[in-house]
Amino acid sequence: QVQLAESGGGLVQPGGSLRLSCAASGSIFSVNDMRWYRQAPGKQRELVAAISSFGVTIYADSVKGRFTISRDNAKNTVYLQMNSLKPADTAVYYCNADVRVRLFPGVEQREFWGQGTQVTVSS
Repeated sequence: QVQLAESGGGLVQPGGSLRLSCAASGSIFSVNDMRWYRQAPGKQRELVAAISSFGVTIYADSVKGRFTISRDNAKNTVYLQMNSLKPADTAVYYCNADVRVRLFPGVEQREFWGQGTQVTVSS
């Protein structure tokens, strides 16, 4: 049906930057809200940022002013620019999206998750 493919994770020093990407592909009619979540070891998954199809954004208080979510609707892709990274940002980051899927004979809205990408902030 629909796949979300994440990229851009890795190891970075405190104060550094990373840019995550997540591209949706498959039987897509349209992509609505797109989100980034993260889950650190021993902690619950938490919402980091979200963006609507019109570009309205929300952020967790812990990342406001440091992270920026954006999207390219033509490419069904969402980005997360992460600046001034801290060790507390270390986690697996997951892409999540509400997608209207082409299912004959019509369209259905479903939620999809990416496989996750590791971000490690350490000196």
